[in-house]
Amino acid sequence: MVGASHPIPPVHGFPPSSVAAASPVVPSPRRPTENDGGSASERVRWWYESVLGWPTAPGEPVRLRTGVRFDVLDVPAGAGYATLERLGRAERAGSAGSPGPDGAGPPVPGFPVAVQGGRMVLLVAAGTAEELPGLLEWLEWGSLPLDLTAVGTGGLVDAPPAPEPGPAGLPPRPPERDGLRGATVWLRPPEPGCEVGSSLPALSVPGRTGTALDLARLVHTLATQCHRVRLAASGPPRARPVARVG
Repeated sequence: MVGASHPIPPVHGFPPSSVAAASPVVPSPRRPTENDGGSASERVRWWYESVLGWPTAPGEPVRLRTGVRFDVLDVPAGAGYATLERLGRAERAGSAGSPGPDGAGPPVPGFPVAVQGGRMVLLVAAGTAEELPGLLEWLEWGSLPLDLTAVGTGGLVDAPPAPEPGPAGLPPRPPERDGLRGATVWLRPPEPGCEVGSSLPALSVPGRTGTALDLARLVHTLATQCHRVRLAASGPPRARPVARVG
């Protein structure tokens, strides 16, 4: 009957008062999405975890876990830039069929790279940190002191801010001098929607497919440039020309 009230039968084992006092279920907190507010670090963390699928470590600043999706090679920035320039020239020459002048073409061939202050980190295949000592020995660089290290399983690296797209769909803005001031920035950022593992430098094995750079080639070039940087730093200072007066 409409409007008639009927008493609610008690739930077995509980008095009516305890049922009425039960608190409603509160949904679990949700991480911010791209369009939410939240702090800059929360948006950065969301981009890495939700867009790229890269695990991060709790706390501030946002840091990426290595050894899961990738390892990193850490070298002096000067050696890193020289390596990327050399590999880039070789790649452009191979694409054109013959060597050509430097100019058009990407400065970094095919894998994510970041810079921070005087250092450069290059993303490579997971497991590289364990392979690096043996690889350097095989390449006959094992006996020389090189400022070349790898961070793998259990390691952390600072997470660069998500790249900002340029106007009218242009590539992300260059890092300018941000990396020189100490903030980590992408020189070549990862591409959302692409499987990063297939593009990372890795050891060549029979049956392996893909266009990723061979890890042995990358490490050999990095070691060569690191050695040159060390020799230049330990050598005698260059004499400055003296201006003649009168």
